Amino acid sequence: MDIVGLNAQFQNKTPEDIVEWVCRNTENPILTTSFGAYSMAILHLVTRVVPDIPVIWCDTGYNTKETYRFAEYVIDHLQLNIKVYHPKRSRAHWEAVHGGVPQIDDPAHSTFARLVKLEPFERALSDHQPDAWFANLRKGQTTFRNTLDVATKDKTGILKISPFYSWSDNELDQYMSENGLKDEPRYYDPTKVMEHRECGLHLP
Repeated sequence: MDIVGLNAQFQNKTPEDIVEWVCRNTENPILTTSFGAYSMAILHLVTRVVPDIPVIWCDTGYNTKETYRFAEYVIDHLQLNIKVYHPKRSRAHWEAVHGGVPQIDDPAHSTFARLVKLEPFERALSDHQPDAWFANLRKGQTTFRNTLDVATKDKTGILKISPFYSWSDNELDQYMSENGLKDEPRYYDPTKVMEHRECGLHLP
């Protein structure tokens, strides 16, 4: 698939147009979520077009109480076809053996990130065998994401689509307000440790 040509085609399309095109031209799309900030926007957008799309949630076990409550609300409100993946080792197990979340400069951090997020996601890909992946990446989130576009190919060759890629926070706020959507800004990702870092799922 010509990614450059596809992005040129998407340049003047709405997020809904993009989702509809992808769903017409792929066979097995998935949608991923963390139930973090603005997550309800893309969940609402995509499930309006494909109500039964598999929604992959890699639950690290480190979410806040607010995020878990928010996830339950969104799953019920949007009637999501949710597929939850957990680490093979529990948070209690990790903390008993290794202590808390490793800092970035700790050699254990890469092992921790693989355990709680990367391996569960690899399992999800193996189970669902998607040919397209909807994500909520946006320009301005991280230095790496500034190099992307609406359409990219991930390291396994899956077409990755970020329908809101060029949208600002203000535009997303308006979308959420117009559609009566809630938000959960207190999401915590233990694999990033600090803001504006990548968790690893989207790196090449």
